[in-house]
Amino acid sequence: MSEQRKLLVVDGTGQILGRLASLIAKKLLEDPSLEIAVVNVEKIVVSGKPSEVVKQYKKTILPVRSHYSHKWRPKRPRSPINLFKRTVKGMLPKHNKRGRDAYRRLKAYIGVPVELQNVEKIRFKEADVTRLGRDYVELGRIARELGWRGAE
Repeated sequence: MSEQRKLLVVDGTGQILGRLASLIAKKLLEDPSLEIAVVNVEKIVVSGKPSEVVKQYKKTILPVRSHYSHKWRPKRPRSPINLFKRTVKGMLPKHNKRGRDAYRRLKAYIGVPVELQNVEKIRFKEADVTRLGRDYVELGRIARELGWRGAE
């Protein structure tokens, strides 16, 4: 039983994290044959004063400690890919197969991989950074502040 999958490639450059994540979650839930690939995840933006945004991420991620083995501590995302995918995952239903299947159909990439360079990429006007009237910070910078040592 092989079903035909449709691929939607989204360019994350200059897109607002929460708005983009909610739009992608809706599209994943609407069409079960749709796969979504998000490129340039490190260039997705989070609104707010950069120092305050980074401080909030550090507050929720870094001070998690355990008196027991480090294996049992909660795992917190640090790379831009995992930060983005965790945001989308929070907008999907988690206690049923529909939500789990939708999450499996989401792919995220830092930069643009070779196989997706010639594919048409879309951008959502509702999630564009030009709609912000305030400061913002890129997800790549947040990830580096949290200890991610990935691509520059």
